[in-house]
Amino acid sequence: MTVRRQRFPAGATIYAQGDSATSVYYLERGRVQVAVVSRAGKEAVIAVLDDGQFFGEGCLGGQQCRMAATTTISASTIVTIAKEEMVRRLHERPEFAALVLRHILERTIRVEEDLIDQLFNSSEKRLARALVLLAHYGQGETPQRKAPMVTQNVLAEMIGTTRSRVNFFMNKFRRFGFIEYNGQLKVNDSLLTVVLRE
Repeated sequence: MTVRRQRFPAGATIYAQGDSATSVYYLERGRVQVAVVSRAGKEAVIAVLDDGQFFGEGCLGGQQCRMAATTTISASTIVTIAKEEMVRRLHERPEFAALVLRHILERTIRVEEDLIDQLFNSSEKRLARALVLLAHYGQGETPQRKAPMVTQNVLAEMIGTTRSRVNFFMNKFRRFGFIEYNGQLKVNDSLLTVVLRE
């Protein structure tokens, strides 16, 4: 089947690092984590994806095997599109091609911003930026203030620090009223001051 819609429970592997890259995926509903593992066994979370995002599109550029692994964070509905079918739709449907191109450009910009963040910012500022991005600030007219509940380990992997440092900064952010968490994480506008601080 060239297009398949599937439901996955939380914690399910969509594809593993090193698997053959033969399909593009569309996250219809849910949340997916993208992570890489080094040869030494160190894991880094490189993205947390939400509704309406494509992933696995490297196969369209000639990628033979997956450079990262994807795992559902919450119950998710994912559409799998075989590479050949995706290429056909891109050629036949200009509006669909424009949507995919916009997604790829946004992802490229985000990767560049993440690299700059990792190279030049403190772990405190990187955590603040990660929380702001998870809460969708700057995306759409009414940004979502509630961020998905991700573990402190995942946050540490996302920003390249230890869980204890994340815990320290999360407590600091809560003490200053930048965030609230009690079963659900709420990111307040005031956290932007940490991100924008020089």
